Amino acid sequence: MENKIKLALAQISCKRGDKTANLKKMESLVNKAKKQGANLVVFPELSLTGYVVRDQIYELAEAIPGPSVKAMENIAKKTKLYIIFGMPEVSEKTKATLYNTAVLIGPEGFIGKYRKMYLPTHSIFEEKRYFRAGYHEAAFETKNGKIGLIICYDIFFPEVSRLTRLKGAQLIVCISASPAVRRTFFEVLTLARAIENTAFLAYVNLVGIEDGLQFWGGSRLVGPNGKVLAQAKYDEEDLVICDVDYADIKPVETFVPTLRDLRPELFDELKKHAESL
Repeated sequence: MENKIKLALAQISCKRGDKTANLKKMESLVNKAKKQGANLVVFPELSLTGYVVRDQIYELAEAIPGPSVKAMENIAKKTKLYIIFGMPEVSEKTKATLYNTAVLIGPEGFIGKYRKMYLPTHSIFEEKRYFRAGYHEAAFETKNGKIGLIICYDIFFPEVSRLTRLKGAQLIVCISASPAVRRTFFEVLTLARAIENTAFLAYVNLVGIEDGLQFWGGSRLVGPNGKVLAQAKYDEEDLVICDVDYADIKPVETFVPTLRDLRPELFDELKKHAESL
């Protein structure tokens, strides 16, 4: 495993419902990131299709692995880079059960996936209308460190990031499709999740306007001490190359020992009281 890696925050605007165009854009950015020395390229939530596609999602969703994952595998093999992107996944068992999924691919091919646990269905959001919630946290061993995956609204629930960290994730990657009205929340929560877990946190958000919904961008890398190490532009496409040095985790863990000081018995109380809300 490499102790130091270069991470590419690939903040893009998607063409709604056009997987071919979005794959082409992602391939172009992966090639650009490679020229800048990146090891891992991260794209936003549902970057394969765009976020606001409504009932078209049933036609766009694919099994994993499927044609789009195989296309991304070919890109990863050619460039020898690791890639994370978001897509709608159709269940292997049914024809109309969908998941909002993050996919991790490397030069060796498909590595793993994470299905979004928390599906916002309030105000402008209607994810539960289309998606089934995932049930399992995800952290994968790679040559670029142990990488955990979460998606957008999951970051509001500290237990998801905590479980991912306890599975060994050194870098928690949150792919997102956050509209501008939620900017302040995400800028605060990305810092909190990094600090409380003494881990790197990479946040990669959509930009552009989809059916009147504006995404604000602002992708960032946060260090285990809560410092913003890199920041993408607001409201426009951007590709930011930044450095992750896993050696930075140990001194923070030593002087801010949040993992050492965990009280597991409180998790039982949390479960008990949450069930009686």
